[in-house]
Amino acid sequence: MLACRFNLATRAPRISPSMRQSCMSAWAIGQYGTNEVLRYSEEIPVPTVSSPSDVMIKVHATSLNPLDVLMRGGYGAKLLKLRRDPLSVMDSGCEFPLVLGRDVSGEVVDCGSEVTHFAPGDEVWAAVPPWKQGSLAEYVTLTEYEVSHKPELLSHTEAASIPYVASTAVSALVNAGGLCRDTSSDKRVLITGGSGGVGTFSIQLLKAWGAHVTVTCSQNAEGLVRGLGADEVVDYTAGDVAEQLGTMEKFDLILDNIGGDTEQQAMGLLKPWAGAKYITLVTPLLLNTDSMGLLDGAVNAGFTLHTKAIQNLISSGVFYRWGFYVPDGPALDEITKLVDAGKILPVVEAQFPFTQVPQAFQKLEQGHARGKTVVRVTEKNDRQKQSAKRNKLLWFFSPLQGST
Repeated sequence: MLACRFNLATRAPRISPSMRQSCMSAWAIGQYGTNEVLRYSEEIPVPTVSSPSDVMIKVHATSLNPLDVLMRGGYGAKLLKLRRDPLSVMDSGCEFPLVLGRDVSGEVVDCGSEVTHFAPGDEVWAAVPPWKQGSLAEYVTLTEYEVSHKPELLSHTEAASIPYVASTAVSALVNAGGLCRDTSSDKRVLITGGSGGVGTFSIQLLKAWGAHVTVTCSQNAEGLVRGLGADEVVDYTAGDVAEQLGTMEKFDLILDNIGGDTEQQAMGLLKPWAGAKYITLVTPLLLNTDSMGLLDGAVNAGFTLHTKAIQNLISSGVFYRWGFYVPDGPALDEITKLVDAGKILPVVEAQFPFTQVPQAFQKLEQGHARGKTVVRVTEKNDRQKQSAKRNKLLWFFSPLQGST
C-alpha cells in the first residue's frame, strides 16, 4: 500500500507550549504497518470547529487501546475510511496522515454555536470514535454528544484511562446485554480476559450494580481483579478453563474479550432457556470488510451473526450477540457520577510522556495487560491534586523505562 506524503520527523523534539499557525503537534502514520510507521509531526492540521455541535478540546492526556495497534496495521481501514467520507467509495483518496488514540481527557477551548452543555475552560473527557482523527495530538474535535465532564476526583492522566473501555463496556453490557443498575443484582456474569482495560472496568461497573462477577485471567492478575471486586477468579494457566467453569453455577451473561475457542466453550456455561446472553467483543466484521471488500464482507459478517444467533436460540434459548463501541457522552455522564462516588477507580499500568509514544505502543504490544497504558500529552499536569487523591485510587505500574 502506498503511503501519502507528509512532513514527519523520525524523533520527537521537546514539546513546545506554542502552536504553529493552523497546525499542531501529533503522532501520526502515513501508511499502515508496524511501530516504525509512527512519526512525530508539528504540521498536522488543527481539527477546528466546523459544525454548530462541535467541541474542540486541548488534550492533556490520552491512553492506548488494542484497537490502536490494530488500526496502525490497517485493521478496519476500508469500513472506517467509508465512515469518514461516504464519497470515498467512489475514489481512492488517501486517509493519511492518520492520528491514532481513542481516549481523551482535557480542556474545552472552543465550541460550536449550538453547544449548550460545555464552554471554554471546562475539563472534559471522551472516547474518540475510530473514524475520527485521534487524541495522540495537541487538539481533538468531537461533537457535543460524544463529550462529558471529567470526574472531579481524577487527574487528566487518571481520567484518560477510562472513556473508551467504559463506552465499549456500557454498549456491550447495556445495549447488547440488557443489564443496568436496576436489573443486575441477581445476575451471574462471567468476564473472560478480565485483567485488561474493558475487563477491569466491567468488573467495577457490574459490582456497582450489584452483580455476581466471575473472571478468567492469569494467576498473577488475580490480586488485581479481586481488588476490583471480582467474586470468583479462574486461572487459565492452572488447567482446563472450561472444566473449572463447568463446576460452577451457570451464568446469566458472558462478556467475552478473547474470542476463538472461548466462544464455543462459553455456550454450555450459560443458563438454558432462561434468557441468558453471550456477548463477544471479538467480531469478524472489520476483518471481513478488509479481506472481502465492503459489500461482501458486510454480507458475510451479517450471515455469520444471523446463523449463530438462530442456532443458539433454537438449541438452548441463549441469545448470541456482538458488542461494539458506541460513542455516548450521556453514558459517560453516569460513569462520572460513579467515579466521583468512589465506585469506579482508574487502573493505570504504565504511563509515558508524549515524546515516547512508540515506547507506549511497544508496552501495549507485549500483551498481558493489567489495566491501561496512558500518554501524558501536556506535561503540565495536576500532580498536587493527583497526590492528594492517591490514597483513594488504584494504581498498578510496571517497572518499564519511560514509565513513572
